[in-house]
Amino acid sequence: MRRPGLVALFLVALVAAGFAGALFSGHLNQGSTTQPVATTPSTVLSTTTFPHASVKVLVANGTQQNGAAARFTQVLQAQGWSMSTPTNTSSPASATTVYYAPTKQPEAVLIASELGLNSSVVQPLTTAAPVAGTTGIDVVVVIGTNLASRPGTLTPAT
Repeated sequence: MRRPGLVALFLVALVAAGFAGALFSGHLNQGSTTQPVATTPSTVLSTTTFPHASVKVLVANGTQQNGAAARFTQVLQAQGWSMSTPTNTSSPASATTVYYAPTKQPEAVLIASELGLNSSVVQPLTTAAPVAGTTGIDVVVVIGTNLASRPGTLTPAT
């Protein structure tokens, strides 16, 4: 005679083992190009695969601090992003904004995170962005005074 409690316990253990296996399986393949991407602070993390070098990034200095765009261009280049020549904005920027071309939002969110910024600074790239010459650019980072004063090596936002 079967014991219903024992069968139920076995099924719960089997489901828990499957969940644990699925949870840890992503951590076993260290050669993967999967990058975690936070979409917003209130949503669950998702993963997206894309080589950093395939994303063209432009950094523009919106501050009076000389060399800010060049400094953060080097930071992002060291992380493997394909960098365009740094430039200046057409108007001052008090807050840093990361703009993305169509279909490039996950990349922009990841770049913002790598710069220690929250995903709330990520916006679609439109003609309202204070940067000229963005044709062919996937992500534009406008350095505002809030980021310009930070050191060039940053830790990702949590």
